[in-house]
Amino acid sequence: MPDDAEFQESRATAYTVPAGPEFRHELEIKRSRFITVIARTADEDQARAVVAGLRREFHDARHHCSAFVLGPDRDVQRSSDDGEPSGTAGIPMLEALLKRETVPGAADLSDVTAVVVRYFGGILLGAGGLVRAYSESVSAALDLAPMVRRQRLRICSVAAPHATAGRLENDLRAAGFVMTEAAYEQHATVLRLALPDDPAGLDRAAERVAALTAGGASLQPGGTEWVDVALH
Repeated sequence: MPDDAEFQESRATAYTVPAGPEFRHELEIKRSRFITVIARTADEDQARAVVAGLRREFHDARHHCSAFVLGPDRDVQRSSDDGEPSGTAGIPMLEALLKRETVPGAADLSDVTAVVVRYFGGILLGAGGLVRAYSESVSAALDLAPMVRRQRLRICSVAAPHATAGRLENDLRAAGFVMTEAAYEQHATVLRLALPDDPAGLDRAAERVAALTAGGASLQPGGTEWVDVALH
């Protein structure tokens, strides 16, 4: 897992990723088969391994065009036409990934690789037809592929006396905080909260902890973790 310094370099605190390791969808356009594979990939090595694996699986196909977007800030973007006329496959596929609206008003899909395997059906589509076919193939697969939200959470701790820790934990849960496993030390119970990693949210949580304990306990920010959460 990347270290905390890398998390802090990311401007994004949440983005959307495929829910499963792989999803497949097929279209037939003017007798050509377009088999689209949407895969979750964490880095370029994984993305290229997906493409290589599909080349082996569909070794008799004419084209294995690909595009991938990686990282919380989507700063790694690559595409390949794989023998199709320049600009008719890889770029339309990449644009379909980049422009996919994953939450209302936002396009933030990442850590995703799309590969479209084409079996030529004997009818030439022309440049415009190819652009539409590859774009439509990826978009149709994304319409059906399950997605999850990947959120950067900061793990914070609150130390409380054993006698009052249970009540404080219940109060924090009731206030909507996500609690992780507590630690039991000799003189106190250390409660742990997973909070969205933004300064305003941390300030609000600190104020709530202070209010619930009448100033007797304070919120101590710790490291961050990327966690998958369900899309609402």
